[in-house]
Amino acid sequence: MSETTVLKNDEIALEEKYQELRDYIHENKEKKGYLIPVLYKAQSLFGYLPAEVQNFVAEEMNVSPSEVFGVITFYSYFKTQPVGRHTITICMGTACYVRGAKKILEALEDKLGIKIGETTEDLRFTLGEQRCFGSCGMAPVIMIDQDVHGRLTASKLDAILEKYK
Repeated sequence: MSETTVLKNDEIALEEKYQELRDYIHENKEKKGYLIPVLYKAQSLFGYLPAEVQNFVAEEMNVSPSEVFGVITFYSYFKTQPVGRHTITICMGTACYVRGAKKILEALEDKLGIKIGETTEDLRFTLGEQRCFGSCGMAPVIMIDQDVHGRLTASKLDAILEKYK
């Protein structure tokens, strides 16, 4: 398949996503307080909410872009940057921190080449942090998607990350 064909297919897929979002908005336009469900739909279609999608939603719903942006930035569920296929969250609660979570975080940042809140270039991993997972007995702990990995050392990270490639 040529590069031109791939680009054309990507453009068609993007147009279809916008059309599906437009249809969803118009089906529900009269409902009060429907901005959050529309943003959920938009994020499920596009994977995140870049400025052009935010502006599209604002225009189609006849609300200001600042209102859309305000909702997106208020709720942590909404993402304005691409998110990786796998989310790695490191526990930075007291037990984990005391048992070496900072060293685990530094090792992850070094191995992945990203910082907290960022996504790898290949869109494989997004790195985040949380205050407590409630797994203090297994500290330090990371969660990859829904899988908890405890009693970590920096030397164990390569084998763990390999499972998610």
